[in-house]
Amino acid sequence: MSPFPSLHAYVEAEILPRYDAFDKAHRRPHVERVIRDALALAAFYPVDPEMVYAAAAFHDTGLCEGRETHHLASGRIIREDPELPRWFTPEQIETVARAAEDHRASLASAPHSIYGRIIAEADRQIEPETIIRRTVQYGLAHYPEIDREGHWRRTLEHLHEKYAEGGYLRLWIPESPNAEKLAQLRALIADEARLRTLFETFFAEETAP
Repeated sequence: MSPFPSLHAYVEAEILPRYDAFDKAHRRPHVERVIRDALALAAFYPVDPEMVYAAAAFHDTGLCEGRETHHLASGRIIREDPELPRWFTPEQIETVARAAEDHRASLASAPHSIYGRIIAEADRQIEPETIIRRTVQYGLAHYPEIDREGHWRRTLEHLHEKYAEGGYLRLWIPESPNAEKLAQLRALIADEARLRTLFETFFAEETAP
């Protein structure tokens, strides 16, 4: 008998633990929320919820190979996973893989399918203060050599490049609450004094011994 009688049992035993080794912004609470949000968005569309679940669960597994091409690595990990054929056809696995590849916010093109749009939208997770904290966490994890002012400049640059008016972030699902939250985040980015106060709070918390 299979040690994984269900897709969910397999993911919980073998896939989600991989996130424990990633930076704080991409550990298990992140993927668990992406899964919840993706399944909530999937309810608005005629899609296979198990395919959505798999794409969400695997979407950041490629971070084990670095951030720049992690979305492509995630797609390859899905295609090469030895257990997924228990639940999906080769065509379904390819759709799941493409959805994971399409989730990255900086991609210039739109996702290839509704599955990619759902995963990309669920991954946005636009809670203004959470975005600021995750930006600080990522900077501390990947650029430990720079000082507090360097992290502040990096935080400003990242937020303007990705989230401000004209930034590269795109929203794909109209049923998502992300549009309203993005407007709130943009107002926060425009209020640099308030933004600096939040940065200082989160930086102190994340660097406390």
